[in-house]
Amino acid sequence: MPLVRVQLASDRTTARKVLALHQADKVHRPSREAARAQVWRLGRTPAGEPVFVGVSDGEPVRLLYDVEVYPDTA
Repeated sequence: MPLVRVQLASDRTTARKVLALHQADKVHRPSREAARAQVWRLGRTPAGEPVFVGVSDGEPVRLLYDVEVYPDTA
């Protein structure tokens, strides 16, 4: 299945919190739901749960998620 990389704008405090939760094998639900919603806005259908892959180094800070999507059938 193809993957879509989603970048969500964030602040440093939230990014640290999401990273700490990920390192503790927990999930930050608001950002996970935002990643799923972004995939829908891109016109793709999510095939699984968004997977947190990291935080960008730039400004503004971005949360990075990979989301497995169904292949285009059109």
